Amino acid sequence: MTHRFGLRVYYEDTDLAGIVYYANYLKFIERARSEWVRELGVDQAAMKRDDGVVFAVRRVEADYHAPARYDDELVVETGVETVTGARLVLTQSVQRNGEVLFSATVTIVAIGESGAPARLPAAFRRNLH
Repeated sequence: MTHRFGLRVYYEDTDLAGIVYYANYLKFIERARSEWVRELGVDQAAMKRDDGVVFAVRRVEADYHAPARYDDELVVETGVETVTGARLVLTQSVQRNGEVLFSATVTIVAIGESGAPARLPAAFRRNLH
C-alpha cells in the first residue's frame, strides 16, 4: 500500500536561488507521514492519551537526487518496508511529475511517556494491513 500526499513549493521553502532548502524535504515527508497515519484512522493525540505511546523518528537515511523549485507541484509517496513490535520502517520519496527528487528510508519507533521503547499499539498495526 502506497500513500500519496500532494504539496506545492512555496517561496518560504526555498533559498535565494528558488531551490528547495535541503532540510525542508524532511518537513515534506513528515507532513506526508502525519497525513498517512490520519488516513489510517489513527488519532495520535488519542493514542498518546489512551495508550501512553507516541511515535519518534529514530533514523533517516536520505538521498537528494534533483532540486525542487519554487511553485513546483510535488507528490510524497510513503510505503511500509518493515513492521516489528515497536518499530516501523518506511520508504518515502518526493517526486515531481514522476521524477524522484528526494528519497529516504525512515525508521519510526514507538516510545512511552518515559521515553523508553514501547510496542506499537495493536490497532495501529492492524490498520497497516
